[in-house]
Amino acid sequence: MGDCCCSPKDDGAGPVTCRACQTKGQPVDELTIKALLTEHALRRFEPGSYRFCSDASCDVVYFSETGTAFTKQNVRVPIWQKEPPERRTVCYCFDETESAIARELRDTGVSHAVDRVRAHIAAHRCACDVRNPRGVCCLGDVIAAVDRVQTR
Repeated sequence: MGDCCCSPKDDGAGPVTCRACQTKGQPVDELTIKALLTEHALRRFEPGSYRFCSDASCDVVYFSETGTAFTKQNVRVPIWQKEPPERRTVCYCFDETESAIARELRDTGVSHAVDRVRAHIAAHRCACDVRNPRGVCCLGDVIAAVDRVQTR
């Protein structure tokens, strides 16, 4: 997506799957993980190559090739991929949530969430590489959330 604020991470490693659920994980920068871990969980952080597990039924959020894993209880924010509909934060920088999108659609017939996020991206305000648990731009997630909420 040309108007995203950051590019997907690529650590050059082959596919790595979550040991708990066998879902292929996406690479995440260490800075993202360290910023989002609770103080207690950060004490067990070891440098290395980490992945994000997006499986909704799995408690693991981050895992490493060496076996270190951090669960939903180890991070400071709810992980939208692991939350039920209507409770999901889809933009962690500007607090765009599925419930706010649904309310805006109900009240006005249209959601401007995507336009708001694009405006912030254009103004260089976002910090998705640190605030989004996946460590990548959330614009695609916001677009998908608006589509999901509209089709309910």
